[in-house]
Amino acid sequence: MSRRRRGAQEHVNHERWLVSYADFITLLFAFFVVMYSISSINEGKYRVISQALVGVFTDTARSTEPVPIGEERPLTTKPAQPLIKNSDNTDAGLGQTEEDPLKSIANDITQAFGDLITSHQLTVRGNELWVEIELNSSLLFGSGDAMPSDLAFSIIDKLATILKPFDNPIHVEGFTDNQPIRTAQYPTNWELSSARSASIVRMLAMQGVDPGRMASVGYAEFQPVANNNTPEGRALNRRVVLVVSRNLDVRRSLTSSGTANATPDAALRRAGTQTAPPQPTPLVRGNTVNSPSPSL
Repeated sequence: MSRRRRGAQEHVNHERWLVSYADFITLLFAFFVVMYSISSINEGKYRVISQALVGVFTDTARSTEPVPIGEERPLTTKPAQPLIKNSDNTDAGLGQTEEDPLKSIANDITQAFGDLITSHQLTVRGNELWVEIELNSSLLFGSGDAMPSDLAFSIIDKLATILKPFDNPIHVEGFTDNQPIRTAQYPTNWELSSARSASIVRMLAMQGVDPGRMASVGYAEFQPVANNNTPEGRALNRRVVLVVSRNLDVRRSLTSSGTANATPDAALRRAGTQTAPPQPTPLVRGNTVNSPSPSL
C-alpha cells in the first residue's frame, strides 16, 4: 500500500449543498400543491364536516360514538297539539285564529323569501291541514347530485329559524324528472330523490329543528307536476317540497300518497281536527289544578 504523502489535502466537494437545496425545493413544491388543493374546498362539504367534528371533540361523552351530523335530540316523537278543538261546528281553517301555527309559518316564509317567490323559484301554498314550501332543486343541488350547494345552506338556515319555534310535524319530499340516472351512487331516480330529501332533513336538524318532528321520502319521477317532454316541464318536476302538517295523522296520510295528489277531503279533514293525545295527569294541589300548557 502506498502511503499518503504528507501535506496532501483531501478533495473537498463544494457541491454538497445542491442535495439539501433540491430537498428544500421538493418540500416547497409539495407545500404549494397542498395549499392549492385546500383553497378550492366546497363550503357546503366543509360545513357538514365541521359541524360533525365540533360535536365530537367538544363532548367527551360522545367521542366514542359514531360521528353524528348535528346536535343530538330526543328520539321520542311528540305529536303536535292542534289549537282548534274537535267540534261538529268547527273547521280547522287557516286564518280563523291569529295563533294558527300553519298561518304563521306561511306568512313568515312569504316575508323571508319574497325575492325567490317573485322569481318563481320558491312557492308557498297551503290549506287548513298543511303548508307546502316548494323549492326548485337547482337552488339546492347540482345536477345529478344530493350534496347541498352553498346557497342551500343559506336557504335552510332561514327556514330552520322559522320552523324551530313550532311543534308541527314536517316531512320533506324529493322529486326528479324522468331522465334516467345510472351512477354508482344513484343507480336510479329513487336513490337520488331520497338522498336529496334526506339531505334537507339533516340540514334542518343541524340548525336545531327537532329530528323527532321530521321524515324524508323520495318519489323519483312518478309524481310530476308538469310535462316531462319539455325542458321547462322537467325543470318544474325537479323539486323539493317541505310539508308542515297540522299533526302526525295528517303527515302520515300525506306521506303515503304524496302532496302532489292529496286533497283535504272529509276523512283527512277529520284527522286534522282531532285533538292531541292526552297529556300526563295534572298535579292537584288543594283546589288548584296545574296542567301543562301547550307548547305552541
